[in-house]
Amino acid sequence: QVQLVESGGGLMQAGGSLRLSCAASGVAFSTYSMGWFRQPPGKEREFVSLISSSGATTYYADSVKGRFIVSRDNPKNTVYLQMNSLKSEDTAVYYCAGRMRFSGRPYYSDNMDYWGKGTLVTVSS
Repeated sequence: QVQLVESGGGLMQAGGSLRLSCAASGVAFSTYSMGWFRQPPGKEREFVSLISSSGATTYYADSVKGRFIVSRDNPKNTVYLQMNSLKSEDTAVYYCAGRMRFSGRPYYSDNMDYWGKGTLVTVSS
């Protein structure tokens, strides 16, 4: 049974930093591209970042580029999202998701194979 479990969310003041973690189990983690998505209050889910299965390639939404950093530790089956210079508009439920590598899907696609349940990030201004 595949499980993706996010952690690290919470309340932070604008300008601060948080690091989200996503621990995977039941899946060959090193063969999966891993993504982060978020759903702000009252809005639709949106792409945040994607990291390739090896970690060699990363992608970011324009809204977080230069502030967020995605990374992964394959031996630990964990992907991270370091969020710096947080803004109030970063407030959202953040979801970790994974899909098999070489799927041919666009990097920003939310057509993922597995999803976590999400962790809430609230940024106060």
